[in-house]
Amino acid sequence: MSLTAEDIVRLFEEDVRARRRLAELLVSEPDVRLALANAILREVATKEDIRELREEMYRVREELKAYIDARINGLEGRVDSLGQRISNLGQRISGLEGRISGFEGRINGLEGRIDGLERRVDDLAALVRASLIAIVVTLASTVLTPLILKLLGVL
Repeated sequence: MSLTAEDIVRLFEEDVRARRRLAELLVSEPDVRLALANAILREVATKEDIRELREEMYRVREELKAYIDARINGLEGRVDSLGQRISNLGQRISGLEGRISGFEGRINGLEGRIDGLERRVDDLAALVRASLIAIVVTLASTVLTPLILKLLGVL
């Protein structure tokens, strides 16, 4: 029966002592040890790698800060502009309220004048009625008096 590579791996997974013994054998060989150390070092970050990473992070942080500052400054400008527009609208509203108050005063004045005109028209209507009655009475007396006197035989 032949052993496959997978069988060998499974056997090492099951036997901790055999796995440890294989590791000791591999590490005791200088060439294998050097190859393992080089492979491990390729995976480990050096001080230079860390320094470069820090510099990159600092640069990205500064770019982000500059971007955020620019956006904030832009937003502050827009907020200031909106504040000015709101202030202008407030002034316009105050002006319109003043004009409305003026119109209300003028309307009240016109209502007073209309009331005065209505009273004068009522007085004039009463005067016209009285004059009409006087005219009718005068006409009646002018026309009826001679007729009545004729009927009575006085004339």
